Amino acid sequence: MSHSDFVRQMPGAGSELVRRNSIWQRLHIDPTLLLLLLVLTAAGLFVLYSASGQDMSVIYKQGRFFMLAYAVMFIIAQFDVERIKRLAPAAYVGCVILLILVPFFGVGAKGAQRWLSLGGLRFQPAELMKVVLPMAAAWYFSKRVLPPSLRHVLISLIIVVVPTLLIAKQPDLGTSILIATSGLFVLFFAGIRWSYIVGALGLLVMAAYPMWHFVLHDYQKQRILTMLNPESDKLGAGWNIIQSKTAIGSGGFDGKGWLNGTQSQLDFLPESHTDFIIAVLAEELGLKGVLILISLYLLIIGRGLWIGYKAQHCFGRLLAGSITLTFFVYVFVNMGMVSGLLPVVGVPLPLVSQGGTSVVSLMVGFGLLMAISTEKRIIDQ
Repeated sequence: MSHSDFVRQMPGAGSELVRRNSIWQRLHIDPTLLLLLLVLTAAGLFVLYSASGQDMSVIYKQGRFFMLAYAVMFIIAQFDVERIKRLAPAAYVGCVILLILVPFFGVGAKGAQRWLSLGGLRFQPAELMKVVLPMAAAWYFSKRVLPPSLRHVLISLIIVVVPTLLIAKQPDLGTSILIATSGLFVLFFAGIRWSYIVGALGLLVMAAYPMWHFVLHDYQKQRILTMLNPESDKLGAGWNIIQSKTAIGSGGFDGKGWLNGTQSQLDFLPESHTDFIIAVLAEELGLKGVLILISLYLLIIGRGLWIGYKAQHCFGRLLAGSITLTFFVYVFVNMGMVSGLLPVVGVPLPLVSQGGTSVVSLMVGFGLLMAISTEKRIIDQ
């Protein structure tokens, strides 16, 4: 009798006990997140067509940016999370060096010097830092005992403050605040004590007066004053907000109909295809259209938080949480400034407003979420 006769087997054990990866796992794609992103980008092109004055060249150009962004997302998703973690500190140092080079070799536009041109390719290092900073902060905390001690909190703040100040000097206060927020979200998810948060808010309140007088530029002060009272300069600084609020209010619940908005189609609304595109949506599709868009954003944010919750390691949890909440902040700030609740800081509506660099940088973040979502389960290792 052979040895094999004594080997016990369960019927079908070879097929039932071996977990096979789905095609989505093999492609490193989260299908739920991908579907939501596809719907959002399609809706963005739909609204952009009206906001651009039915200019198909704008749609073709934005479509090419979307195709590039999805390709970048797919490539990033193929990276192993542990490899992303190892690359984080080098990527951070490289981006800081690029930010340092901007004042010396940067390309200026609209009164600011924020771009670098390498080999004919023009890009903003600040856009790269939107993703790299939370990566670096997550890498730092993933190697420490959590919740972090005061020493580690201070070191992480240095990691956040250095690129924030470099971007603020360009000047680009809006982007610098958003990037700082992405790093602070990592600190929040790391379990920072509430006493530290309350103390930081107290210091921020005390710093408000000297910042107003010694830090903010005149145009930045004007934006805040315009937010508080746009009617003080109806034909000047307050024009954008007044026209935006008019467009939003005139849409009502049902809207005037696609392509029938007066504020946007008659060019009363400035920057209708970029920063103020949601005002076009509100006027033409009404509150119903806005609620559908907000619901879509909330589903994406919810999926991102779920990916962070299910992540296998500390680095993935911290990074996914920061990327997702930063995406929420972009949406909140754009809608807030268009409706007159926040100062106008030039933040586009994610994946809806016209733009190339911002779309690609957002998709890099979603590529990281895909990588974290499809990371090999511990039970399979």
